[in-house]
Amino acid sequence: MNTGMPEEGCPGRQCALRDAGTDGHSVMKNKDIFKEYAGELQTVEQRLMDIFRSDVFLIPVVGRHILSSGGKRIRPLFLLLSADLCGYKGEDRATLAAIIEAIHTASLLHDDVIDSAETRRGKPAANALWGNPVVVLIGDFLYSNALKLAVLQKNQKIMEALSEATTRMTEGEVLQLNRIGDPDITREEYFTIIAAKTGVLISAACRIAGILAKLPEEREAALARFGLKVGIAFQLADDVLDYVASQRDLGKRLGKDLEEGKITLPLLHLLKAAAEKEREEVKGIIRETLAVPKGERTEAGSRHLDRITELFTRYRVIEESLQSARELIGEAKAELAVFPESREKEVLLAMAEYAMQRQE
Repeated sequence: MNTGMPEEGCPGRQCALRDAGTDGHSVMKNKDIFKEYAGELQTVEQRLMDIFRSDVFLIPVVGRHILSSGGKRIRPLFLLLSADLCGYKGEDRATLAAIIEAIHTASLLHDDVIDSAETRRGKPAANALWGNPVVVLIGDFLYSNALKLAVLQKNQKIMEALSEATTRMTEGEVLQLNRIGDPDITREEYFTIIAAKTGVLISAACRIAGILAKLPEEREAALARFGLKVGIAFQLADDVLDYVASQRDLGKRLGKDLEEGKITLPLLHLLKAAAEKEREEVKGIIRETLAVPKGERTEAGSRHLDRITELFTRYRVIEESLQSARELIGEAKAELAVFPESREKEVLLAMAEYAMQRQE
């Protein structure tokens, strides 16, 4: 049985999730989806840069740095795919896709300040180059400018979707900060955090496509539930990859969540499955890690990570965590049963599998 761990001689992220899909959609097929939508995603990129437009010189400078760092633009793509499923071809879909990505980018800027991040996707993080005060304010600018642009749509339901998403994202971040280094965090609290961190914005992207297409409430709600469950599965997969990917593939140091005291599903599974002595050892590792000044945690973190990884293997934690993500993908795909079979539906279902297969 696949353990979810990389095989010898197999590159990190790809091997960790290569066989984790629920129905065999291939990585190549997902690459084909990105290729098919490349032109429209370029339009989204241009409109995203427009959201950074300002007479204050530093704002577009930081914007160009952030956008040049890359990213798959997953959230905009889900909006575009959902719009195609709904039969909506209007120009507003690219604008709303850019707004969704701007909100995501603003959240990343604030996350990097909170985490004192040094890199983002393998490049210097904006806060490392321009400092925390500038980056916080530019994140605020992005939020406000994105919502200002959304107001021009003159659609109350779209504003409700975006406002609810941004509110829940902030609540999730506060809850996560309140549970840093707390091994007694509940599974329910963890899922609340990751739903807010990733699920609600993908949910909003899918729902907005339904709103633009003026779908019946039942189908609009189904799209929203689909996006929420896919988004949670995406974050679950990322939390697993923090322990099993290579640094080159992940774009950040391995074990960073442990170093920052973030208790994610793999650790929750371990704390539940381990013998009492080992459970206390894991709790001690968490406490010891946080007791070390942040800039000095790397050396101790490597030793702790080795021990945690050893325990993960003993208790098959990675496989159990990936199974949770697989189940969520299955539930998400079932939400689209209210839509008739079509190529557009097949493509959206295939994209849901990207949560388990991506190599970004």
